[in-house]
Amino acid sequence: MGRRKGELTLLMEVASKWPWRVSATLVPLSFVVCHFIAIAFANIPEPVNVAGLGPVVVRQGIHAFATLLQYVLPAIFMVAAVVSFISRSRSIALFDDVSSESGVNVANLSWREFETLVGEGFRRRGFEVAERGGAGPDGGVDLALARGHERFLVQCKQWRAQQVGVAVVRELYGVMAAERVAGGYVVTSGTYTKDARQFASGRNIELIDGGALNALLRNSQNGAPAPSSARVTANASANRTPMCPTCKTPMVMRTAKRGSNVGSSFWGCAQFPKCRQTLAP
Repeated sequence: MGRRKGELTLLMEVASKWPWRVSATLVPLSFVVCHFIAIAFANIPEPVNVAGLGPVVVRQGIHAFATLLQYVLPAIFMVAAVVSFISRSRSIALFDDVSSESGVNVANLSWREFETLVGEGFRRRGFEVAERGGAGPDGGVDLALARGHERFLVQCKQWRAQQVGVAVVRELYGVMAAERVAGGYVVTSGTYTKDARQFASGRNIELIDGGALNALLRNSQNGAPAPSSARVTANASANRTPMCPTCKTPMVMRTAKRGSNVGSSFWGCAQFPKCRQTLAP
């Protein structure tokens, strides 16, 4: 029973990190599925000429377990949906407060609030955001992003440090390689060392420092489109980013992964795959 309680608690923790609409949808769905299983095993005819009570015990066990779950699972998903809704509401309020001119200073946030703020910023730029649950202010990957067919990882490190070193970027790159994602982001309210910038260069990792973070908050507040592939652009001037001649959206720097130009850089439309326009750097 103790183990079952632990598994149900873990399910609630995981479900509370999903969008609240997902958990809310699973409330009636889980009841219907478990109720159907319970009825199905209750109506199975008694086995004929069966030696022993094994099949009967199994059938009754499944019926009792499904009967219990038809009430337990909906309750878990209902609580998870409420927790998710409250969490999202708080992240929206925090983002709006920090991004306002008279709002809270980023440096005054806790590490958990900082991760929440960054996640909401990416969410408003068109990414699907999932919390990975770093172990603390210096934990591992904190956020997983998805946009279209591409996936990204985000590490929020040393949010009060003046400089973030190369070890942080190497750590993220190792996880990116293991999970085979399209790119990654390291976000801090401070700056990065020269070694960190050199290591990130050319590795589809974007280093977002304090200035770039403020731009992310402002652009996200205004609903600016998000890039579909990561590239080191920290402190780069927005005036250097060309506009797509086809759909008039900002382009992003990409690296060719196949073909005769593999390894070379080029400008690609942020609306890929809807728009496949490219430009030479």
